[in-house]
Amino acid sequence: MLLRIFTEPQQGASYDDLLAVAQAADSLGFDAFFRSDHYLAMGDSDGLPGPTDAWVTLAGIARETSRVRLGTLVTSATFRYPGPLAVSVAEVDAMSGGRVELGLGAGWYDAEHSAYGIPFPPLGERFERLEEQLRVITGLWGTPDGEQFSFDGRHYRVADSPALPKPVQRPGPPIIVGGGGPRRTPRLAATFASEFNLAFRSVGDTGAQFDLVREACRSAGRDPVGMTFSAAQVVCCGRDEAEVSRRAAAIGREVDELRTNGLCGTPAEVVAKLATFAEVGTARLYLQVLDLGDLDHLALVAEEVLPACAAL
Repeated sequence: MLLRIFTEPQQGASYDDLLAVAQAADSLGFDAFFRSDHYLAMGDSDGLPGPTDAWVTLAGIARETSRVRLGTLVTSATFRYPGPLAVSVAEVDAMSGGRVELGLGAGWYDAEHSAYGIPFPPLGERFERLEEQLRVITGLWGTPDGEQFSFDGRHYRVADSPALPKPVQRPGPPIIVGGGGPRRTPRLAATFASEFNLAFRSVGDTGAQFDLVREACRSAGRDPVGMTFSAAQVVCCGRDEAEVSRRAAAIGREVDELRTNGLCGTPAEVVAKLATFAEVGTARLYLQVLDLGDLDHLALVAEEVLPACAAL
């Protein structure tokens, strides 16, 4: 199992905060550094100093890291037009030397749309737009050199595009689709994604959703063996109970609740919980890190948890 670091900067983080975490992930041996794509803090956080744009941030980090893969969980299809998004992601892919992955979703947080003047269509239309965006983005990236790409959809129309720039990764960066829907999400993953992700669910629910995606792959004539399955869980690890409690308090969570709903406890406890996710087919686990100033937390996980994952 590969471990990836996943941050939520809308809760309060500067670019420098994110860069420090990304560089730590790079040097400590984690597989990837990912960030959410939100414009508004959630819960009781004041969000200071304010939101950072996901792809602007990743462009900077791409030039300041050398190994770790970079991406979003997930960019909302409501935030950008598909053509310019394909250009941005391709450019960051080039800036990183081919280390970028695109998580793309329908969008769900109404308040951030209102706060920044972004239209928020009904759910059905958001899924229609997501599917068309996936078709446009993959179509632009996959168009052979020297040819043009056109698309005539209900929400987006592309005419005679030169389909440039081309990303370093061909035919394009890996696409991640995720979510707990029973029909549309598995179908979109089977059609467009190289990875399916389910975040913050139990092991049992995760395995059940993976099975739905496998079935959607078979229905689409695709071998589900080619799909990478991943999960995301908040992490709170400590050498002893006092350190676990201190880290839980720092993120405003209770230890018992985190043991149930996340990866919480000593390194041995975290490894044991990771093993249960591996049993249902999880190949990658995104560790949601909520205290971005606690780089010692990352170092502990890298030293005590990461080596054990090679056997999962």
